Amino acid sequence: MDTTQKNSQKSFLSLILSTRIPKFILTIGLIGSLLTTLAGLAIPLLTREMVDGFSIESLNTLLIVAIVAVFILQAVIDGLSLYALTYVGQRIVAQLREKIYFKLLRLPVTYFDKHTSGETVSRVVNDTGVLKDLISQQFPQFISGIISIIGSIIILFIMDWKMTLLMFISVPLSILFIAPLGRSMSKISRNLQDETAKFTANVQQTLSEIRLMKASNAEKTEEQRGSAGIENLFTFGLKEGRIFALIGPLMYLVVMVVIVIIIGYGGIRVSEGTMTTGSLVAFLLYLFQIIYPITSFTMFFTQLQKAKGATERIIDILDEDVEPGQTGRDLDISNQEIRVQNVSFSFSEDEPIVKNVSFDVPAGSVVAFAGPSGGGKTTMFGLLERYYEPTSGQILIGDTPISELSIYSWRRQIGYVSQDSPMMVGTIRENLCYGLDNVGEIKDDRLWEVAKMAYADQFIQEFPKGLDTEVGERGVKLSGGQRQRIAIARAFLRDPKILMMDEATASLDSQSEAIVQQALSRLMEGRTTFIIAHRLSTIVHADKIIFIEKGEITGTGTHQELVQSHELYREFAEQQLTKEQV
Repeated sequence: MDTTQKNSQKSFLSLILSTRIPKFILTIGLIGSLLTTLAGLAIPLLTREMVDGFSIESLNTLLIVAIVAVFILQAVIDGLSLYALTYVGQRIVAQLREKIYFKLLRLPVTYFDKHTSGETVSRVVNDTGVLKDLISQQFPQFISGIISIIGSIIILFIMDWKMTLLMFISVPLSILFIAPLGRSMSKISRNLQDETAKFTANVQQTLSEIRLMKASNAEKTEEQRGSAGIENLFTFGLKEGRIFALIGPLMYLVVMVVIVIIIGYGGIRVSEGTMTTGSLVAFLLYLFQIIYPITSFTMFFTQLQKAKGATERIIDILDEDVEPGQTGRDLDISNQEIRVQNVSFSFSEDEPIVKNVSFDVPAGSVVAFAGPSGGGKTTMFGLLERYYEPTSGQILIGDTPISELSIYSWRRQIGYVSQDSPMMVGTIRENLCYGLDNVGEIKDDRLWEVAKMAYADQFIQEFPKGLDTEVGERGVKLSGGQRQRIAIARAFLRDPKILMMDEATASLDSQSEAIVQQALSRLMEGRTTFIIAHRLSTIVHADKIIFIEKGEITGTGTHQELVQSHELYREFAEQQLTKEQV
């Protein structure tokens, strides 16, 4: 066994043991399996007694009752045992899914910048599904099978050690055929899981952007991409099927050869008088109690190989560093100045995105970021929101670096209104309260109050279900203006100390823009506000405009000051403001 395989097995075991295994129920399941096996082991012995003394006259009623009772007892205990072991398996997998999902929720944005959502979903659903099949289905059969085999072999050695040794011819033959097939299965399963993750990612991306796909007449493009993914899955599925097609018949061949040899040799022994007919029947029954579990072991070990591949990917996620979350100080940032000092940031060393940026923001002021696309405006928002940590430099609130605050405390005091106003599947009420701790304490009167402040109350009242209206996936049942006003109402409900707006009116029609702009003006009152400006008309009254080009600040001042001192800003202003006046 090579080092990689040993590490894989060790990782799999450590992952399973990291969960809270229900030891009491596991013990009940194992004891039940033991009792079931003991009851099953008694049946061939009772059968031997019945066969050896068989005649209509000497038929023993007590013996028949004993056999029937053993059958019933075995069935009842076996059912309870399998359920207990299945419960343990399902509980372990549920805990693993919980660990992975909770971990994903706490991973930094940088992780999701590198991994597609579809691939990540596949890890949570498909890879844990592989573990679920192994632990909840194959593992209980494996445990009961092991006990059955050990018990049967002990009794067979006591009954007739020569025939038992003859039976063991099948063991090296089975290992000889199955071992290389198991290694191939491990490699194929790993590739199949990777391909499944890619296909899941493509399907999810296509369906989430279905409007773009249809508007672009890209059905054929997506058909080709989907067909390629499906064909790859089909190819790996066939490879996996070929191994199963080899394992099954090979095991059947080995088993049938052993049975024929045992029957032939046993028949000779019976004819010679060195063995009774009942003993031969009992021997064959014990043989079946050994063979059936062994054939099911092939499924267990092939599933185990698949589980090892899934384990590696799950551990990769669990080993990722999470955001600090609750660790750090809990600070009220009301009326505190924000200072950005020599901040630089890059995803990689050769791609600096923000370079040595510094500026101060007095409490309650409005600061806008302007500049060409790709200049670093959105990245600055990401740094202020703490989606990313600066590569160098620091951001302070008052005299405290924001890195010393808990992320929970910091983000709780920030309101964010973006250009696309993302929404969760659910009702308007659920979207307004999304992320708040005291949801159960928020009364409808308060929700209608913030809706009115955001000029959203009128259209919400027009819906038959009001606040309980379903918004659809990503809010598709609402217009852009309606989504924006709900986002603003959500911000009002949070009562943030700092407001961040990514040009919240850029994609709206003139009527919706006017309403949303009034709501935003209300929301900005008395709050430190950061705005990303795509249109200069929305920021001409900002207290400070910071012009960013290629990650560097090239100008700072009011609109009038930059028009006079900054050539590129003046060009932007002449192009945009002149067009809008026309």
